[in-house]
Amino acid sequence: MSEKLRILLTGFGPFPGAPHNPTQPLVARLAQLRRPALDDVAIASHIFPVTYAAVDRQLPDVLAKEKPDALLMFGLAARTPYLRIETRARNAVTMLWPDAANTRSSKRGIAANADAMTFGPHTARLLRAARLTGIDARSSRDAGAYLCNYLSWRAIENVRAGGPPLAAFIHIPLLARSGAVRRKGAPRITLEELVDAGEAMLMELVGLARKRRNTQVP
Repeated sequence: MSEKLRILLTGFGPFPGAPHNPTQPLVARLAQLRRPALDDVAIASHIFPVTYAAVDRQLPDVLAKEKPDALLMFGLAARTPYLRIETRARNAVTMLWPDAANTRSSKRGIAANADAMTFGPHTARLLRAARLTGIDARSSRDAGAYLCNYLSWRAIENVRAGGPPLAAFIHIPLLARSGAVRRKGAPRITLEELVDAGEAMLMELVGLARKRRNTQVP
């Protein structure tokens, strides 16, 4: 029997201005999925504290432990009312907002003399999969300058250094309560809708990882 595909899902904990991060329940729900198409898939999950030091310390450790074939990351974009599939990580970090450990970056870039790095063409497949569930999902070229962009940058570095062959970062909005009356300006996407879109993207990523493994030359 061939070794199972390994998928790593990540989210973030609370941070200043977001005492409840909806990526946590989303990742938990996706990690518990049981589908026939996932019989040959081992799904692991990890929640990062919202600090630069935690990302630098924990990302290499969890990648070494899980050895994923694909990495699917989620982060909160509280001011965006739709799903954002990030296509790249910018060489940028804010000096204005501290992380959850009250640490501010001392420099505006992550790496010296480096351009933005892209996740790859598979992001278009994830966007299509999400949209087919009916959710408002859009492609994004700007993951911000906070921890989501920072994690994206570090993840792509690991991909290029021989880590997981596939990685993607998804920004999710603040969530509406399921069944609640939607008021003007209130969050419009529910956790259930997000789980449906997350499952679709996960299944697409599993398919891409499986195809990649099957076409590798022994």
